[in-house]
Amino acid sequence: MVMTRHKLWQLIDRARIQQAVRQAERRTSGEICVSVSSLFWGNVEKAAKKAFVRLGLTRTKQRNGVLLFVVPSRHKLVILGDHGIHEKVGQEFWQRVVERVIERFRAGDFTGGLVKGIEEIGERLAVHFPYDSDVNELSNKVDFK
Repeated sequence: MVMTRHKLWQLIDRARIQQAVRQAERRTSGEICVSVSSLFWGNVEKAAKKAFVRLGLTRTKQRNGVLLFVVPSRHKLVILGDHGIHEKVGQEFWQRVVERVIERFRAGDFTGGLVKGIEEIGERLAVHFPYDSDVNELSNKVDFK
């Protein structure tokens, strides 16, 4: 299935996702970014790593940026956390979040799945990186590529 930008806009409610990111970041100094790929044929993990760097997640002060990289046409999601947060939560946490989100994707609820994942990540970031008069280091806009 070819996923056009127009279809993506219908599947993913940008405003709801951006609101979920803003709410999650109100409790933490961590940064959460969402990138959505409209048409994708290669290795999803490699593309996620490139997006992680392109979006500036490696440049946060406490190395606590998290990327949710989504390929709706393939029902794929990769979550990457920078060193600061990854060393505290481990790969098992990211995998559990991915599984919960993908479950919602399979039911056709892309926005709901992403919102749920953002909420879970935000809760964990708040534990390890509580809000401390933080400056928003990265954009909350959903990245569509």
